[in-house]
Amino acid sequence: MAAEDRPAGSGRLLTGIAWAVLLLGLWLWGREATGGSSAPTTGDVAAVGRPLGAPLPPAHEPIDGAVPRRVEIPSLEIAAPVVPRGLDAAGAIEPPSYGTPGTVGWYGDGTEPGAEGAALLVGHVDTETDPAVFYDLSTVRPGEKVRIGRDDGTVAEFTVDDVQVFTRERFDARKAYGPHEDGRAELRLITCGGTYDPEARAYTANVVVSAYLTGRSGAPGGDA
Repeated sequence: MAAEDRPAGSGRLLTGIAWAVLLLGLWLWGREATGGSSAPTTGDVAAVGRPLGAPLPPAHEPIDGAVPRRVEIPSLEIAAPVVPRGLDAAGAIEPPSYGTPGTVGWYGDGTEPGAEGAALLVGHVDTETDPAVFYDLSTVRPGEKVRIGRDDGTVAEFTVDDVQVFTRERFDARKAYGPHEDGRAELRLITCGGTYDPEARAYTANVVVSAYLTGRSGAPGGDA
């Protein structure tokens, strides 16, 4: 649903993300055990926006990994700092602190943006009173850009190619977190979606935006 349609409520910071990223640890364990990769994100999920035949640029070859410091989504006027986060005791990604809803968390033990594989970024959708960094994430569309400023001085540019809403009942961690195409550098942006359930203090779904590397700028090397 649109961000402006979400009801006000208490205790809603990242609660929708929590149940989804809880599955991350299980997915990582299963991936190590089987050596498997994920299929493209299709099936029992709702597509927010994926126009048929929409032209998208070719993928850029993966680049050396580097720690992300900043994420920008020009179409949404998002420009936010990124901080590395780990997994908590329950196997969920520890989100940025409740006092910094404008900050994005990156799963620091996973893929670095620009390297081969899927890098994972999570952010709050709102607070008890105000929108947060990923409030409008569900409105992004394929073809729009996501830029990641990295600690080596480079900017990795990604192009959105898929936007999905996963309900709790049909959430598939392999499809959300695994690479969609072998050999690509990919990015996932994750936040709460669906409707807010005040009794459960959680959202009913997660928005998962998928993007892939299409360019690089800045030092070292100056290549694009």
